[in-house]
Amino acid sequence: MAAVTSSRPYHVIIFGATGFTGQFVVEEVARTAAEGPGGAPLKWAVAGRSRQRLEDVLGRAAGRLSMPELRTDIEIIVADVSIEESLAIMCQQGLVILNCVGPYRFYGEPVVKACVENGAHYLDICGEPQFLERMQLEYHTKALDRGVYVIGSCGFDSVPADLGVLYTQRQFKGTLTAVESFLKISSGPEGFSGHDATWQSAVYGFADSGSLRQLRKKFGHTPLPVVGAKVKKRGFMFFSREIEQYAIPFMGSDPSVVKRTQRFLYEEQQQSPVQYSAYVGVGGLFSVVKLFCSGLLFWFMVKFSLGRKLLTMFPSFFSFGMFSKSGPTTKQIEDTCFSLTFFGEGYSESTDPSQGRPNAKICTQVVGAEPGYVVTVSTLVQAAVTLLDELHSLPRRGGVYTPGAAFYKTSLIDRLQNHSVKNHCEVTAPPSSSIFHLY
Repeated sequence: MAAVTSSRPYHVIIFGATGFTGQFVVEEVARTAAEGPGGAPLKWAVAGRSRQRLEDVLGRAAGRLSMPELRTDIEIIVADVSIEESLAIMCQQGLVILNCVGPYRFYGEPVVKACVENGAHYLDICGEPQFLERMQLEYHTKALDRGVYVIGSCGFDSVPADLGVLYTQRQFKGTLTAVESFLKISSGPEGFSGHDATWQSAVYGFADSGSLRQLRKKFGHTPLPVVGAKVKKRGFMFFSREIEQYAIPFMGSDPSVVKRTQRFLYEEQQQSPVQYSAYVGVGGLFSVVKLFCSGLLFWFMVKFSLGRKLLTMFPSFFSFGMFSKSGPTTKQIEDTCFSLTFFGEGYSESTDPSQGRPNAKICTQVVGAEPGYVVTVSTLVQAAVTLLDELHSLPRRGGVYTPGAAFYKTSLIDRLQNHSVKNHCEVTAPPSSSIFHLY
């Protein structure tokens, strides 16, 4: 268990606490502070550029949670990504930094660098593959040498997918060789909405997709072996019988993160790698037409500087209301939920994967509340507590990892079940069925 000291007085520091997501993280940490490492109270602080805005955030959280002590008992640290010394001072005071400042491609690296150089572990909620993979390339050895863990994508991007695949592997009786996941998001009468920061990350990520291919070449990885039958990729848009609606490939970080985890488990643990494909449901024909029109416009505009400027200036207009500068309302958050269903196939225990087609199937499911600002903050905070409480179970003694690689030997799934998470599992001899629910 990691302990606070006089030189590092805080278990956790929330950096970017005044941001849209950061404010939800503040409330989640306040709610769970009594369940710190080893059962001790979690000692925490908030950090950002403006002391006044940080005081306002703590004041609102105190009112919403009926915890007036938040106004006086929580330390405020002024830190700015553009001022290296301020980041160093912040990182020297905490065991774990929760970085909520995005887009990470613009603001993430100075925080990673400061954490590595000053001995603080780093967690974020990034869904940007370029940033995540570049941090692994450039900081893994440095973090390993310093005994620091840098673990990205600890929110909805991409804990449900990454740990969901690991859960599916563990439940399968035999050799699991392939998994397809299907994401469905359901909302109430006001619809589903995301914040502008997520939209900006998508705009700049798609605009810079070419650099990701070049970045991956620098790793010099040999392709992971394909165990069993090779899974054929689906088309750009298709009707999914699995979820009974039209679906497209998931454009987020899940495929990147899951593949990095599978590579780690293959190279470090000699586990058989799983082929993985991710898809998201888009609804019926009307939704397909709307998506097609908005998608064409997005792909055209994202290629040009002026187009990107317009996209980021008017997110609500160009996303057909799915993203806005104000973010979702409380009602939208309360009425939104998701399900992530995994369909796996492989070979039963008595079957050689090199012989013939797969002969066993499994279905698992992760379901939960609103993904962006409920599930994300819960997974981030529980990942931090897990790191503090089970440091001995993490790989090696430091480095840059995915959530699956970092936490595969820990109790993170169990912890999530104790925080708005339920687990129901039914497993039979292949073909089998199991359900892993995040409520």
